[in-house]
Amino acid sequence: MKKKNWTDYLWIWPIVYFTLGFFNILFAWLGMIDFILPLIIAVLGGGKAFCNRYCGRGKLFAFIPRILGKENKKVAPTWMYSKYFRYGFLAFFMTMFGNMVYQTYLVFAGSRSLRAAIKLFWTFKVPFKWAYTVTAVPEWVTHYSYGFYSLMLTSTLIGFILMALYRPRTWCAFCPMGTMTQGICKIKKKTR
Repeated sequence: MKKKNWTDYLWIWPIVYFTLGFFNILFAWLGMIDFILPLIIAVLGGGKAFCNRYCGRGKLFAFIPRILGKENKKVAPTWMYSKYFRYGFLAFFMTMFGNMVYQTYLVFAGSRSLRAAIKLFWTFKVPFKWAYTVTAVPEWVTHYSYGFYSLMLTSTLIGFILMALYRPRTWCAFCPMGTMTQGICKIKKKTR
């Protein structure tokens, strides 16, 4: 039996993250760890170590089918692995992220017309109310929290859908963070 490493338990991180955010939306800011750390590791020469060893979502997508004893072996369509799809999805994802940041800026600048809400697939409002009561921080901080939590929740749900249809870590084939770290690795390799 293989000795367990602390990284084998990182599947717990997404569960903790979504649970904390469910009860207090400000915990959504913790998700920035999953945005910044992979880029730092790649820039410092660690390559795709975050994706391969430390990504809690990737670990969760691999863990669930294993404990259920229902790991799907079906390979996703080849277009999901193509660079055009990966970079196209990255562009779409960054557009949605940029829109979220812009809306947060508008709230910071005093806009009262934008309503903070958790949205699935950038469209459908999640109806739970208890996370919607944060008043102790500036409104823009709360607005960013809702947007970021929505982004993380949507991408995780896409990963779960793909996990059910194909191999467990199919999401990883075109994950925006993986695509960005791969791009950093390619740039670093060319500059050597």
